[in-house]
Amino acid sequence: MKTSFIGILTLALILFGCKKQTTPNFHTDYFGLETGRYVIYNVTEITHDTALNPAHDTVSYQLKTVWEGEYIDNEGRRASEFRRYTRASENDPWVLSDIWTGIIDGIRAELIEENQRVVKLVFAPTLSKEWDVNAYNTMNEMNAYYADVHIDTTINGVAFDSIIVVDQDRFNSLIDTVRLFEVYAKNVGLIRKFEKNNQYNFSDSEPQTGREVYYDYLEHGYQ
Repeated sequence: MKTSFIGILTLALILFGCKKQTTPNFHTDYFGLETGRYVIYNVTEITHDTALNPAHDTVSYQLKTVWEGEYIDNEGRRASEFRRYTRASENDPWVLSDIWTGIIDGIRAELIEENQRVVKLVFAPTLSKEWDVNAYNTMNEMNAYYADVHIDTTINGVAFDSIIVVDQDRFNSLIDTVRLFEVYAKNVGLIRKFEKNNQYNFSDSEPQTGREVYYDYLEHGYQ
């Protein structure tokens, strides 16, 4: 009887332990890396240079990003092509502009943009996470952090039930304004991007030089 009781107790402890063991969710689906997934954006780029005419030039176009086939990179990692297409308006055909590379390496989501390897996300997203976007390239250090995690939002009439906001850079002085952030939606990827890097004179509120880029989500799906 004693032996049976010990055996039952042992079995109960094993079953209880098994129930407590769950696979952690790192939320890698925020990166959107899935073959065939695409996102379309309306993009606005503004260039400032008072030495030119016009001093402030605005260009608007549409951008489509598509995750293509997988392959093994030169470090033995599973990578995916990240193709970028542009067109002047929705009535024009898409034209391939870039082929980048996307990788989820452990807890990092990386993009190789114009031969520069950047760390876009670190998993799992929490408000305490902080990382150097340029840790694996030769550019200056850029410390990013999550400003919001797992919140909902609506963009252009489309409701997203779970997004993260990545604050990449923020600086403001009498002669410089720098602001960079990106927004990612679960099972979609990047849905908003804002970039501003302007330089000013002390006595003038108008940028003397600089650049601004705005990505606004339009639609997403599979192809």
